Amino acid sequence: MSSSPPRRALNISNINPHVKEAKYAVRGELAVRSEEYRAKLAKGEGKELPFDKVIAANIGNPQQLDQKPITFFRQVASLLENPLLLEHEDVLINSLGYKSDVISRAKTLLKEVKSVGAYSQSQGAPGIRESVAKYIERRDGYPAEVKDIYLSNGASSGVNTLLHIICANPNVGVMVPIPQYPLYTATLAVLDAKCVPYYLDESQSWGTSLQEIRSSYDKAVAEGTDVKAIAIINPGNPTGASLPAEDIRSVLEFAAEKSLVVIADEVYQTNVFIGEFISFKKALRDLQKDQPGKFDHVELASLHSVSKGMVGECGHRGGYFELVGFDPEVAAEIYKFISIQLCPPVLGQCIVELMVNPPKEGEPSYELYKKEYDGIFGGLKERAYALYEAFKQMEGVEISEPQGSMYLFPTITLPQKAVEQAKKEGRKPDEFYCFRMLDATGVCVVAGSGFGQKEGTLHFRTTFLAPGTEWVGRIVEFHKAFLEEFK
Repeated sequence: MSSSPPRRALNISNINPHVKEAKYAVRGELAVRSEEYRAKLAKGEGKELPFDKVIAANIGNPQQLDQKPITFFRQVASLLENPLLLEHEDVLINSLGYKSDVISRAKTLLKEVKSVGAYSQSQGAPGIRESVAKYIERRDGYPAEVKDIYLSNGASSGVNTLLHIICANPNVGVMVPIPQYPLYTATLAVLDAKCVPYYLDESQSWGTSLQEIRSSYDKAVAEGTDVKAIAIINPGNPTGASLPAEDIRSVLEFAAEKSLVVIADEVYQTNVFIGEFISFKKALRDLQKDQPGKFDHVELASLHSVSKGMVGECGHRGGYFELVGFDPEVAAEIYKFISIQLCPPVLGQCIVELMVNPPKEGEPSYELYKKEYDGIFGGLKERAYALYEAFKQMEGVEISEPQGSMYLFPTITLPQKAVEQAKKEGRKPDEFYCFRMLDATGVCVVAGSGFGQKEGTLHFRTTFLAPGTEWVGRIVEFHKAFLEEFK
């Protein structure tokens, strides 16, 4: 009697179709190829490649691109990981250059969490949430409640939590800015919910257009979608835009009118080069003060993270979100959802505390902290403008002045021959351009099509995190040769 051969339970046709549907270009095929090149070069191979170094300009990963960690953060973290060092304070101070406020902060945090190897409360350690609440109050001039702060595994897990709660069925829609960071569209695809895109206005430095939001909302509602929320990324990713006060107000007014949850992704709030950052919380409280009653029912969830800014501690996975105006019963369900995941990384929570409560003027670590912080900010701004100036000189490239975050998102116009060649190779034109750039220069960027863009337009997103500006010259040379080849 013959038995059929054993087979695997899972194959590509019987796994969750919504996972297959999700797309995440930032770590997509281009990134995979760039890592293959990196591995080759690391082994001393790849002599045939026209470059000797890969520049990962595709992802906002500061410390992978040589941004140095802030000394105060890492010194405190080292004591949290190995509290036995605290038994040798004289060695720490006299031989290793630790300051007294590093030691006292580590002791305070250890008192709060006991050990970074232990679980904390699901919502995060209470003392750390208190530090976050005080930070929000200092930033906005309005109080924040400790009970409304939820520490998270980076901002991404906060977005994931909120979308899980909001997306009750496949008919629920969430308004997402286009171009957008693909976390939103990918998570909505996995949840089998509807993405309701609204296009940012490139002619207005990628600002939000209320008219565009309204027409996108009306179209979705006419198609039977139950639109429940609107997401805003400010400062913008991938666009680098920093929203003016009137754009923020108009989004809140629209949310109040249509009863939409506002998801304010504010992870780049310290990366602002032009104007100043205004939080959605502050704007909402201002409106509530000026027009009593009208905005009291607005539900706002705002998110922040240690991954960006001058901190750049992506690998530590620390973040938080604050809920404003949510029904207590809904907040209880959010608490239950995060409890299923036990708790955010405890060392990440401690890094959040250091971010929101850094050394203050007059404290022993302040001078070095300020020097490092300002140095990182200055370096980012300098490289942003070096890229901007280079792009301005490139034929067929249009670019807005850098405003914030860690990205530039230039428009590119490609020759018809290049568009036809892309088609032959089964690629979108901007994707084809980005692959050719990687193969010629070792610089990995992300095609605009990975973020969404208006029909008939082409872009790419680059970070300006990589050290030096030599690689900028590589892009300029490549672009010139590309246009020559396909003119």
